[in-house]
Amino acid sequence: MASNSVTPAVANATEPKGMPSPRQLGRFALRYALVIILALFLVTLAVSNRSFLTFSNMNVILIQVAANALLATGATFVILTGGIDLSVGSIVGLSGVVGALFAQDDGVLTCTEAVILGIAAGTAIGAFNGALVAFARVPPFVATLGNMTVASGLAFVASDGQPISGLSDQFLALSGKVFGLSIPVAVMIVVVVLAWIILARTKFGMHIYAVGGNPQAARVAGVNLRTNRFAVYTISGFLAGIAGVILAARATAGIATNGTGYELNAIAAAVIGGISLAGGRGSIIGTVFGFLIIGVLDNGLNIINVSPFYQLIVKGLIIIGAVFVDSVMNRGDD
Repeated sequence: MASNSVTPAVANATEPKGMPSPRQLGRFALRYALVIILALFLVTLAVSNRSFLTFSNMNVILIQVAANALLATGATFVILTGGIDLSVGSIVGLSGVVGALFAQDDGVLTCTEAVILGIAAGTAIGAFNGALVAFARVPPFVATLGNMTVASGLAFVASDGQPISGLSDQFLALSGKVFGLSIPVAVMIVVVVLAWIILARTKFGMHIYAVGGNPQAARVAGVNLRTNRFAVYTISGFLAGIAGVILAARATAGIATNGTGYELNAIAAAVIGGISLAGGRGSIIGTVFGFLIIGVLDNGLNIINVSPFYQLIVKGLIIIGAVFVDSVMNRGDD
């Protein structure tokens, strides 16, 4: 007698192959929900304010995001290894102050030397972060939180709590143009392209993903975890140093508080762009998308005269939303 039951093999054959499950669809919706909301915001802004989509405003946005782009790129390297860097905002202030101190009109150093010293200050703090995390095995959150305070204190000590002004014309020219392109924007483009090449096309980039994705497997494969962790924090400090010097030139003064809160924008840009806080997943292309979204959001909220206090609330909610999405995306099926 024939059975009416359907064997598992036949049942599986009747189901469309390759169809996403409800859980997968839910995760997909969560991943792009923030993007859709922000896209709707941009469309609304473009329709309600004619000045938003003008060439001059787009150029302003690019100049404004340049510093955060450098920090977000550094954050990408760090987060891909499963770490975090909370010190970059303070490094921006310290590097700007150091660069400005040596770039004053009555100084004995050239503009190039002043820029190098400013960037070196940031790189040194980044290397110190790396040493603490990689060799002393201090948790990244604790190490970079501590150095956030250290760098800020050094900036205030070096500047005596006052803006360092009277900078040379050569130093101030860093905020100018080269071949018709704003120097901060040109630096941003070069850094992003180099970061893409490193992460997507080099052995070092492959090791960074391996360290964040599966440290134990990476160690078995011969990847030096300590060296790579030290390197990414040094890179983050180096890029924060460049951002600090550029911002000092834009502000025409070295100010210890110049980078206050910038670390949050950098982390938000990376996470919004799909860099997983668990490490090992994401790309610099996503980070580009992330810092552009943050820049457009800042610009748009200013254009429609939203209070800076409410802007902080919006940014905080975006960070929470991005981290929530990252958590859901990395959650198991249980």
